[in-house]
Amino acid sequence: GALHARVSEPGGYFDTDNLISNETGYLNVVGVLERTVAPGGAYVGVGPDQNFSYVAALRPRIAFLVDIRRDNALHHLLLKALVERSPTRLEFLAALHGRTPPADLAAWENRDIEEIVDWIDRNEPDPGSVAAVQADVAEAVAGYGIPLTADDLATVRRFHDTFVAAGMGLRFTSLGRPPRPYYPTYRQLVLETDAAGRRASWLATPDRYLAVRDLHLANRIVPVVGDLAGDRAVREIGRVLDEMDLRLSAFYASNVEFYVWRAGTFGRWADNLAALPAADDAVVIRSYFPNFGGDHPSALPGYYATQTLQPVATVVAAREGRPFGSYWDVVTRDVLELGVGAGR
Repeated sequence: GALHARVSEPGGYFDTDNLISNETGYLNVVGVLERTVAPGGAYVGVGPDQNFSYVAALRPRIAFLVDIRRDNALHHLLLKALVERSPTRLEFLAALHGRTPPADLAAWENRDIEEIVDWIDRNEPDPGSVAAVQADVAEAVAGYGIPLTADDLATVRRFHDTFVAAGMGLRFTSLGRPPRPYYPTYRQLVLETDAAGRRASWLATPDRYLAVRDLHLANRIVPVVGDLAGDRAVREIGRVLDEMDLRLSAFYASNVEFYVWRAGTFGRWADNLAALPAADDAVVIRSYFPNFGGDHPSALPGYYATQTLQPVATVVAAREGRPFGSYWDVVTRDVLELGVGAGR
């Protein structure tokens, strides 16, 4: 709670609840991350639980999840409470979607994620289970040391109700914009693979899930309200990392830089990134959508969004040497090759 308060800024607005990602190919970079970025540093990212998959791959010592929307922090309090009360992946997904878990939980611990997802799909929400989980969640989030209003608690419950009602078929939605046919379901996101075809979400294996759960139990996944181009949050995270003698391993920016570039504040974002103590191999993980300017040269067949990796050093160096001339320049300069299955 104290760390959240220290690094957070006043909240801003974005036109979606953003309960799940709209990036189908978000895991395509995981194999490269695991091969090129050393574990044990610090992770910073935006948005909901796709961050956990990068955390499971990178094994940082601490993760900060930054979003301009205060509701994103409330969403992460819900996820934290559910993960902490759920020793296994099936228990987590059952709690998230309001299912009563089976009696033989031990038999499910090492099952393939496809089997676990199929079990969720085959079972209906149980009102008694939902009520019990929501009572646990309300008690847990009240104890995290982050001051919450009655409206905040109602928002946490509304988010949970949405997962219960939609199940694994939940899709990303935007206010005032029609749903896009290429937006993945939560089922697709959980079952997604990296570029080599390996299941790679944080729920794919017990080991990945427990890596995330252990960080939650240690209060090392910190939700932050902040703007990437703001004057406080990112820089204060840098001060915390200096105090902890940690270096940034990865910064997942999603497609936020598109909006930052359009707003004319990319320079402030680059300055904030430069203020973070970063490892030599640190990368920016970003998502590029072709409606922003055409097909990306690293696009993989079958995916609408392109997930890329760029050295943090490239963004930092551009502030003084060869500045970015366009958003296209930002998303294509010095992009790391995905290697296996790149389909070029």
